[in-house]
Amino acid sequence: MNNDSLLGFALLGLIFERPMSGYDLRKIFTTTAMGSFSDSPGAIYPALARLEANGLVRGTVEESASLRKRRVFEITPTGLDALKAWLTKPVTRDDIVRGIGDLMLRFAFMDRTVGEARTIEFLEEFGCEIEGYLPSLSEFLEVHASEMALSARLALESGVQEYEMRLRWVRASAAQYRERKGNQV
Repeated sequence: MNNDSLLGFALLGLIFERPMSGYDLRKIFTTTAMGSFSDSPGAIYPALARLEANGLVRGTVEESASLRKRRVFEITPTGLDALKAWLTKPVTRDDIVRGIGDLMLRFAFMDRTVGEARTIEFLEEFGCEIEGYLPSLSEFLEVHASEMALSARLALESGVQEYEMRLRWVRASAAQYRERKGNQV
């Protein structure tokens, strides 16, 4: 799927969880952190139309007692395949540097879509990429801190601390999955 990328995948993920109308989806986008992907009807409804035109979702009109008819979308097998392909992409260094929000969106839809085993693999990949990136970021800070403006140094320190925090979160999350998996055996 090459349309709307993140917005389209966000829509597919939400529709996979349960069939929804454009209004239902828009409400989620306006009342949650999903709003960072879009809460504009000028983006959501055209994205739904493109997903439907590409055979990734199917919309059906629900009959109701009100004058306004609801068009409810459900994911198609092709849409589910596209969602799974996106969710199972390997985590890359570029994802870590430029797309943490994208990774978190993928993570949010993983359990029910691709299962816990793939979710654990995703967390392991996520952690490995952060572990590989953090030393170079820390080294850059150490080498250049004295010549940086205070605001620039503090901003970079914040970035290093955010990656360290994210790595702790990834490790703790993977441990929770492994513990739960061990308890289910």
